[in-house]
Amino acid sequence: MLFQNFIKYVPKIEKEKLLSTEAHLKMAPLERISFLKEMDYLEKEPREAAVLMLFYPKNAQTHLALIVRNTYPGVHSSQIGFPGGKVETEDKNLTETALRETHEEVGISPDKIEVIRPFSKVYIPPSNFLVSPFMGISNEELKFIPDFDEVKSVLEFPLSLFLDERTITKVKMTTSYATDIEVPAFMVEKYVVWGATAMMMSELKEAIKNVIQF
Repeated sequence: MLFQNFIKYVPKIEKEKLLSTEAHLKMAPLERISFLKEMDYLEKEPREAAVLMLFYPKNAQTHLALIVRNTYPGVHSSQIGFPGGKVETEDKNLTETALRETHEEVGISPDKIEVIRPFSKVYIPPSNFLVSPFMGISNEELKFIPDFDEVKSVLEFPLSLFLDERTITKVKMTTSYATDIEVPAFMVEKYVVWGATAMMMSELKEAIKNVIQF
């Protein structure tokens, strides 16, 4: 979709009712569903984090930015996600966390980004993080500068593919809590996007599809 057409829908997306758990369940591994339906994660006193779901034009077409994380000790090593990270003491709020981390990880200054709205929080059991996703837009073509200590590369995912049901599949994975399980996932280029990021993407996708008629 042309970016100039996409931005016309942004005010409607900003007001769209979020589906929260209903959307998350579509892309949640079976073992994660119990956390969504039954577990009171606040008892775990999770740490807070924020990520940015950033749309921008590339060759006039609307794209969504994802990152490939570097290999490092930890549960999120080598995974695909949105730019973002944990709250730091200097952050005034979660929006500022998402913008600061995006700047640090992929080199996009906050003054180039308009934050549109928050989406539903997602709890990540393996790392005990409660993640707040924010939708943002940039009206200009972006030159990403990855921090290679944390980010291997940036994936520029066209909106047309994001909304295409054929990008959704099921794959067998070994996770921190199960071996050889089948999980729903998005295919982005050669990469499998599953778990919390896929759950966030599911809610974002539903909100966009509800206001954009094809």
